[in-house]
Amino acid sequence: MNERAIGRGLAVLAFLLPAVDASAAAPASGTRQAPSFVNDVVPVLTRLGCNSGSCHGKLAGQNGFKLSLRGYAPEQDYPAITREARGRRISKARPRDSLLLLKPLMRVPHKGGHMLIAGSAEHQTLLAWIAAGAPGPVAGEPAVTRLVVEPPARTYPAPNEATDLKVIAFDSAGAERDVTRLALFKSNEEGLASVDERGRVTALRPGATAVMASFQGQVAVHVVTTPYDQKVDPRVYEARTNIIDDHVMAKLRELRLEPSPNCDDTTFLRRAGLDLTGTLPEPEAVTAFLADPSPSKREALVDRLLNGPEYVDYWTLAWGELFQNRLERDGDKRGRKGVRGFARWIREQVRTNRPWDEVVRDVLTARGPLGQEPAGGYYLVNRRPEDLAEAATHAFLGTRIQCAKCHNHPLERFTQDDYYGMAAYFSRVKLDGKNTDEGPAVDVGLPQRRGGRQGAKVDADRVGVSQPRTGQFLPPRPLDRSETPLAPGQDPREALAAWMTAPANRAFSRAIVNRVWKKLFSVGLVEPVDDLRATNPATNEPLLDALCDDLIAHHHDLKRLLRLIATSRTYALSSEPLPTNARDRAFGSHYLPRRLPAEVLADA
Repeated sequence: MNERAIGRGLAVLAFLLPAVDASAAAPASGTRQAPSFVNDVVPVLTRLGCNSGSCHGKLAGQNGFKLSLRGYAPEQDYPAITREARGRRISKARPRDSLLLLKPLMRVPHKGGHMLIAGSAEHQTLLAWIAAGAPGPVAGEPAVTRLVVEPPARTYPAPNEATDLKVIAFDSAGAERDVTRLALFKSNEEGLASVDERGRVTALRPGATAVMASFQGQVAVHVVTTPYDQKVDPRVYEARTNIIDDHVMAKLRELRLEPSPNCDDTTFLRRAGLDLTGTLPEPEAVTAFLADPSPSKREALVDRLLNGPEYVDYWTLAWGELFQNRLERDGDKRGRKGVRGFARWIREQVRTNRPWDEVVRDVLTARGPLGQEPAGGYYLVNRRPEDLAEAATHAFLGTRIQCAKCHNHPLERFTQDDYYGMAAYFSRVKLDGKNTDEGPAVDVGLPQRRGGRQGAKVDADRVGVSQPRTGQFLPPRPLDRSETPLAPGQDPREALAAWMTAPANRAFSRAIVNRVWKKLFSVGLVEPVDDLRATNPATNEPLLDALCDDLIAHHHDLKRLLRLIATSRTYALSSEPLPTNARDRAFGSHYLPRRLPAEVLADA
């Protein structure tokens, strides 16, 4: 073969012969740049599964070759590909003979199998990159900042209907790019909808779910809705009590699910007592309630239950569990004293119906001594900055960030820097046990610890932590990556509490609304209840948004939220399913029976 350069640039010449790929790269005319390692090569490796957890992306790598999971650390992947194993994985002199190509092409033995198709776009990208000299990551190179899936949602008229998705990536320079062929796709419920590697979505059975697309650490979803093949009289959706019913009935109409009729008075009395106070009604209360002819007696019952002492006891237990306030978490005398004081403090917040945002702010910024400021008992359980960051985001934002401790989150946009930026808010927190009369205090004046090889290291002179992988010092930064200006000597937790409880931070209101909804309906609007993320949307997003708006408008009044739910038509529906809604477990067409919690069962 005769190769001759005719200008500046790069071109790929492909010659396909039986059992031989004689691809070669030669300079040519034009201005096309060499493929970017970060934005072109790493996405190809991710698309092919080379850096997945089942291959070279697992903790120990595979057969001596280790890549970062889904390419979260390109600065480590580049030397692993180009320099490790004496540089034998790529050949700049003979690009087509690089092991990086020959193994996935199965031209030499490869335990991972035949992953790369000769002549494919992925093959051409890798070959062109090697032929250009295998350039590494470039400082300041535009990075992907946002992902969009088109269409974002679709109602599929019937099972087996299909849609081809398009994935658009937007970078920090404002450019957009069609990355459909490089994106990874996953269905949240594979029994409801399937998606192939090209982004073709197929509805499988009635219901609603989401299909996730991910690329370069960014995610987006396509919502699939498939109505049931049945006729329902539209008049069954007309009876409504409040905003909850507006959105629930709209969703049931969309899915063609018929709501069950209302439950009888005996059932409602028992249900409301157990859900709001954890207790069964007394026989005299049953007799009086059944004899009451008032059309508003259910609303009056809800008000009586919410203003009784049993309500205070029951929800003190619920929020104590959320705050992890348990004796077994710290068995010494100091811990027991703090746990009991914290429990009494929680009870007082419930009794006075303290706004939820104020409760959380007090907990996050508590100092003590615990005898004076019992909310500091929260710090008896979790002591390390990383543990505190995980516990706070889990309890108050309904978010699991622990995946990002070791690598970028595979189902969210959170990175390792996001994780340690949150841990930095707690970098100076330690429990000081010197004050024996009033109990320990929360000290934020000195670093808690220097850190080990696996943990975040704390700087004695600056507020923040060092990221273990990169060694970069990270000041406190919230998950939305906004700036956190701190005055000299200011407790970083004050800035965290202000950001977390701000009305603009919808994750805060969504988390508590979802938890309260699950307490009364057995299933959250988002499941799991502590996994609120962009790729796991609510079964009824308009309903969740409306409840969050109402909560914020009424100053995070949880008792009002409980009353709103308990006086809705949706809450009063019978638990007896109809033939037209028997398969529904998520959309509120009928009440879902459940086992009694242990404490409630003991009282009953």
